[in-house]
Amino acid sequence: MSDTLGARVDEQKRPPVVEFDDEERPARVLSGWAERLVAVATFAVAILALWQVFRPLAQGSQYYLVIFLAGTLPTIFLAYGSGLRFLDRRNRPGMVDWLLAAVALAVCLYPVAPMTIGSGGGGYDAFLDRQGLLDPVDVAVGTVVLALVLEACRRTTGWVLPAVCLVFLAYGYYGGLLPQEWSLAHAGLDFGQIIDALFNSGSGFYGTPLDVAATYIVLFTLYGAVLEFSGAAQFFVDLSVAAFRRSRSAAGRTAVASGFLLGTVSGSGTATAVSVGAVTWPILRRAGYPPEQAGGMLAAAGVGAILSPPTLGVAAFIVAEYLEVSYVTVLGWALIPTLLYYLGILLAVEIDARRLGTEPVEIGGASAGRLLLRFGYHFLSLIAIVVLLLIGVSATRAVVYATALAFVLAFFDARTRAAARSPRLVFAMIGSGVRSALPVVAVCAAAGVITAMTTKTGLGAQLAALLVRAAKALSDNHTVVLACTVALAAVALALLGLAVPVTASFIIGWAIIGPALLALDVPAPAAAMFVFYYSVLSEVTPPTALAAVGAAAITGGRTVPTMWQALKYALPAFLVPIVFVLTGPGEYLLGRGPVLGILWTTVVACVGVAALAAATGGWIPGIGPAPLAARVLAAVGGLTLLYLAPAALIVGACALVTAAGITLLSQRRTT
Repeated sequence: MSDTLGARVDEQKRPPVVEFDDEERPARVLSGWAERLVAVATFAVAILALWQVFRPLAQGSQYYLVIFLAGTLPTIFLAYGSGLRFLDRRNRPGMVDWLLAAVALAVCLYPVAPMTIGSGGGGYDAFLDRQGLLDPVDVAVGTVVLALVLEACRRTTGWVLPAVCLVFLAYGYYGGLLPQEWSLAHAGLDFGQIIDALFNSGSGFYGTPLDVAATYIVLFTLYGAVLEFSGAAQFFVDLSVAAFRRSRSAAGRTAVASGFLLGTVSGSGTATAVSVGAVTWPILRRAGYPPEQAGGMLAAAGVGAILSPPTLGVAAFIVAEYLEVSYVTVLGWALIPTLLYYLGILLAVEIDARRLGTEPVEIGGASAGRLLLRFGYHFLSLIAIVVLLLIGVSATRAVVYATALAFVLAFFDARTRAAARSPRLVFAMIGSGVRSALPVVAVCAAAGVITAMTTKTGLGAQLAALLVRAAKALSDNHTVVLACTVALAAVALALLGLAVPVTASFIIGWAIIGPALLALDVPAPAAAMFVFYYSVLSEVTPPTALAAVGAAAITGGRTVPTMWQALKYALPAFLVPIVFVLTGPGEYLLGRGPVLGILWTTVVACVGVAALAAATGGWIPGIGPAPLAARVLAAVGGLTLLYLAPAALIVGACALVTAAGITLLSQRRTT
C-alpha cells in the first residue's frame, strides 16, 4: 500500500491530465501558455463557485450563471480539439480555437457589460428589461452564443446532441407551418422569440441544467479531485482487493466492491469501469474469467456509480431541482434500488464463479483490517456529507465542508502530505476539478435549447398525450394503458440514451415521458426516478454501451459480447424502475410509505432479483445447474414477484418452488 501511495504522489507531481468520462471525448494535454491560461481560468471558476456558496452574488443566480458560462465556455475551445484534422494541432490550440475562445468570452459577458453597444448593452438590468423585446444587437449576440454552445457540445460529446438541439430549434421555428389540426402544431415562433427564450429567460442557456452544473456538479467534481489527490480513491480499490481472499468468487466480488466504493465518489460509469478494470482485470484473468465476462461485470459495476449514493450522477441533481426537493431526499429514494442493483450483480458473480469453474486467487499485500486501521480515515469525508445533509445543511455547503475535510486528511500520510504542502500541486488539483466538469457544462448549456423549445411550444405535453393515446388504442383498462405506456416509455428512453449523454437523455425524457406518466396518476418521484434510471442504463445498452466499450478496451474482449454480458449483470436495474410506476406498492422501493410496507416490498424484490439472476445465469443457488424449464420458471417467478400484487406473489412463489424442484430432480438424475 505504501508503494502504491508513493507512486500516486509521483503521479501528482507530473502535469495534470484532463480526465474524461461517459459524457465527454478526450481533452487535449496542454502545455505552455495555453495550459497556464486554462489552469488560471479553471481555478478562478472554482473559487467563484465556492464564493457563490457562502456569499451569493447580489444580482441573483442568473447573473452568476452568466459569469460562470463566460469562464467555462471559452476554456472548452482551448481544452478540446475540433476533431477536424486540418484545424487541430497536436495538443495545442490553433488560431481558430483562440479566436473562438475570445469571441465566446466577449459574447458571454455581453449581458453584464456596462457599456452601450449600438442600441444594446447597457448592463445587466438593462438587458433584463428588454426581455421579450430584444434589440437587434441582443439577437445577434444571442445567435453567436447559440452557435458557440452547440460547437462546444460537439467538441466534448460528438455530433448527436447538437443535431438533436437543431431539430428542436427547427420545430420551434417551423412548427407554426404545420397543419393546425395536427396535435404537434403550435402558433410558431420567429427567430427573435427563439433567441429571447434561449438568451434572456430562465429556461434557456441559463436554465435549470446549467444552474445544476454551476452550483452542484462543479463542487462535486472538485470533491472527487481532492479525494483522488489525497489517495482516497486508491484506498477504496486497495480495500476491495484485500477484503476478499481465497474463495472462488473472490475476484468477482473484488471487482463489484471496487466499483461500488469508487463509484460513491466518481459519479461516472465509464470512468469507474475503466479505473476498476485496470486494477482488477489481472485478478479476474488469473481466476479464469473470459475477457467478455469480466468486461461485462466491470461495466455493470461501473454503471452502478451513477446509481450509488452519496453522489449519484448529474441527472440526480436535476431531479432534485425539477421536483423542488432536497438532494438528500433523492438520495433516500436511491438507497433501496442501489441495494437491489448490487444484489443482482453479486448473485450473478457467485453463479458465474460456479458455472465457469473459476479458481481462488491468492492476493498479496496488506490485509483489509490493517488497511482500515491505517487509512480508514478516508471514509470520514463521505460520512460527513451524509451527516451534514441529514441535519439540514445544504448539499452545496455539505460537499464544500467534506472537500475541506478530505484535503485535511491528505496530511495524515507522509507521502500525500508533501503534495498537500505544494501550492503548485494544490492549484493544479483545484483546477482539475473544474476541468472534469467542462463537458457537463457544455451538455447542460445545450440542453437549455431543448428545455426552452419544449416550454415555449408545449411540445412535452403534446408528445405525452400522443404516447398515452397510443397506449389507450390497445385497451381502455387503466392498468393495461399504464403498462403499455411504461413499456413504450422504457423503449423510448433506452433508444434516446443510445444517442445522447445521460444528462441530456434525462432532460429530454422528463420533458416528454414525465408528463405522460403524471397524466396516468404516477407519483412525481416515481416518474422522475423511472426516467433517471432508464437514462443511466444507456451506459450498458447495446449497441453503444460506453461503459462496456471502456471495459472491453481494458480486458481485450470483443465489444458486442461484452455489452451483452453487461446487460445480463445489470438486468435488475432495468426491471426495478418499472416496479416504481406500475404498481402502488412499488413506490415503497423508493422509501416512500409505511415502514412495514417498505420492508416487505424490499424483501420480495430481493427474492425477485435473485430469481432473475438464477434465470440469466442458469444456476439455482444451493442446488446447481438449472435446466431450461427451471430457468424459464425462475424468470416467470421473478417477474411476477416484482409486480407486488397478492395474486402475483402466490404465482411467483409457486413458480420458484417448482423451478427449484425441477433443478433438484435434474441434479439427482445426473448423479
